[in-house]
Amino acid sequence: MNSREIRPGVFSVGAIDRDRRIFDELIPLPEGTSYNSYLVRGSTGTALIDTVDPTKESELFAHLDELKVDRIDYLISNHSEQDHSGVIPRILSRYPSARVITTPRGKELLRPLLHIPDEKITTVQDRETLSLGDRTLEFIHAPWVHWPETMLTYLREERILFTCDLFGSHYAYAPGEPTIGDLGRVYWAAKRYYAEIMMPFRGLIKGHLEKIKPLPIDIIAPSHGPVYRKPEQILSAYRDWVSDSVKNEVVIPYVSMHHSTAAMVSHLERALTDRGIVAIPFNLTVTDIGELAMALVDAATVILGTPTVLTGPHPAAVYATYLVKLLKPKARACGVIGSYGWGGKTVKEIAGILQGLPVEFLDPVLVKGLPGPEDLNALDLLADKIAEKHRSYGIL
Repeated sequence: MNSREIRPGVFSVGAIDRDRRIFDELIPLPEGTSYNSYLVRGSTGTALIDTVDPTKESELFAHLDELKVDRIDYLISNHSEQDHSGVIPRILSRYPSARVITTPRGKELLRPLLHIPDEKITTVQDRETLSLGDRTLEFIHAPWVHWPETMLTYLREERILFTCDLFGSHYAYAPGEPTIGDLGRVYWAAKRYYAEIMMPFRGLIKGHLEKIKPLPIDIIAPSHGPVYRKPEQILSAYRDWVSDSVKNEVVIPYVSMHHSTAAMVSHLERALTDRGIVAIPFNLTVTDIGELAMALVDAATVILGTPTVLTGPHPAAVYATYLVKLLKPKARACGVIGSYGWGGKTVKEIAGILQGLPVEFLDPVLVKGLPGPEDLNALDLLADKIAEKHRSYGIL
């Protein structure tokens, strides 16, 4: 990938990583990712906005060499996580006149993460500006998207908003490829990214969307994935995702050891479908966790299916339950179904993990062994209860 000119004097100089398949040893990357860095040339100064993952530093330097960059005055660190900040020490070594610009919380994080000396860091307050001569950078604090120190950088004259992780996508795009307007792979990647990383901060993102609403924006340039040249499309998508509205959907993450829980899930899926509700089961032994996270963005109800292992839920179900707790979806109801052999505390342990989530817990359906006619009737009654809830939400 060569550097690309987004607007005159504004260049994308980051790197694409098509081969990376997991992020933070947690998040699957079926489409790879990119680490976007942007160079802004003004009449009296040059700024580099974010860097790249240290594994791709050679590509960043190759792009800077291609553009014959012999001086960087300011290195804007919108976010301190190492996939964006990791090459800062190398930039400071190569361009010793550069100063790191970040928030006060950013300074607190960059020092221990990268051992950057205090004298190289300048902190900026919310809405503070920096002149590059004929160009002005405005810094907008946006904490908790998704770390406490994050900020956005707005290039006033070109109406470009550099958002780092906000509005990003783990998508190894090709230069010039259509952005979210294709309503295909890029939309899918952006929603997946939101689900995996941004969803826990839904309430805060609502406020940040309001904060940037008055800005005239022609381009949104995140630090993962493609640039959005039609910003309203990604802004509209985010407004939908962070809203309180839910869809007529039930997500059913489940695991089954001897087919009893699977039989219950299959029956519940049919019962929900018969009642006009979209049921989305995920077999946790083969599920892509990112796809499960995406389904949680809109669902009104989550039903966890698990057998009892010894005295508690299956470890895979515990993992899925903990994921739901971490991601904090806007689902309004939650329940448990499953099979057991001699007893246990499955429901109590799952409820304990989910404690604090603002959801209504539906009565569980637990079966000793393989479900029989009475057990299947209990699942039908659960489907009736879910339908009643969805009608009360105005979505059925």
